[in-house]
Amino acid sequence: MSEPIRAVPVRHYGRLVFLVALVAFLALAVWAFAGADIDYSVTLHFLTADTVLSGLGNTIVISVLAQALGIALGVVFAILGRSRYAEIRAFSAGYVWLFRGTPVIVQLLLWYNLSLVIDTVTLPGLGSWQTNELITPFVAALLGLGINEGAYMAEIVRAGIDSVDKGQTEAAQALGMSRLLTLRRVVLPQAMRVIVPPTGNEFVGMLKTSSLAYAIQYGELLQSAVKIYSNNLMIVELLLTVSIWYVVLTTVATVLQRFLERRYSKGVQR
Repeated sequence: MSEPIRAVPVRHYGRLVFLVALVAFLALAVWAFAGADIDYSVTLHFLTADTVLSGLGNTIVISVLAQALGIALGVVFAILGRSRYAEIRAFSAGYVWLFRGTPVIVQLLLWYNLSLVIDTVTLPGLGSWQTNELITPFVAALLGLGINEGAYMAEIVRAGIDSVDKGQTEAAQALGMSRLLTLRRVVLPQAMRVIVPPTGNEFVGMLKTSSLAYAIQYGELLQSAVKIYSNNLMIVELLLTVSIWYVVLTTVATVLQRFLERRYSKGVQR
């Protein structure tokens, strides 16, 4: 009679090495920050300072509006990219190519200095305005962040649309639905399962990317910290303050993303 097989667990030495390295790194980081010349009471004190809270509000506003603009542009250019006309498809591809190919900070600076290219903006029947009066730091930040985001969202929406079985479109059109109605009622609702996760990641990135608007004098979170530490010279302390707020914002955004993912994944086998 043969002896019963005795299962011997496989030893994962790599996991142990990784755990030791991780603990050592965390201990080193804690030791470095604990021994650094940093007044953490200042960091906590300015968490609720009026200037910081004002910058926090501006960060939320510009991030939400820029992301909304990016989503709207992404949907439009994703649809244009599926046009039957080659010229329209080329226009959509050119938009994505241009704004994905240039740094966000460059786009922000170009929008902010648009008055150097165009002196006045004239709308027939409505009037004329000086460009530097129209393109405020807020408008420049919204256009720079939103239009750039639209290029990435166009690719995300395109991938979501492509994930829907073509038979769905054919069935809808067989029922007499127009292409636009089919897209709105049939394709996009099913594509949301694919679109939501990367869109959530894009918004988390937008919350942090909005800090680049500091370069064009928009009063977001980082700009508020710079104003304070320019006076009290508590540079690291204030940078830690804004870091805490960015972590809070991205955590809340991640929770909302997970909620939306679960909602649009109902009925899908995993």
